[in-house]
Amino acid sequence: MSLWFGIVAASLAVYSWKIFGYLLPSSVLNNPVLARIANLLTVALLAALLGVQGFTSGTQIELDARGPALLVAALLLFLRAPFIVMVASAALVAALIRLWLG
Repeated sequence: MSLWFGIVAASLAVYSWKIFGYLLPSSVLNNPVLARIANLLTVALLAALLGVQGFTSGTQIELDARGPALLVAALLLFLRAPFIVMVASAALVAALIRLWLG
């Protein structure tokens, strides 16, 4: 299976799910259990993305400047700092650590 076949197949699957969502009756969409599952699934997917993009390189776990930058961003998020301040501070921390480590 080629890479392009996988991309096209995944795109068609996601598009079909979007169309299927419009075809569902509102009683299904307003179900509190499904709303709770959708909310929890979103958080789980974002946490997995953070773990994969923040702490891995290829197929190996790698602890580099991204870890402390994520900690700074999490601290500023907890302190309710503006988003641009959070991003700029995390980028600055990562840049300084990479500069210091060479």
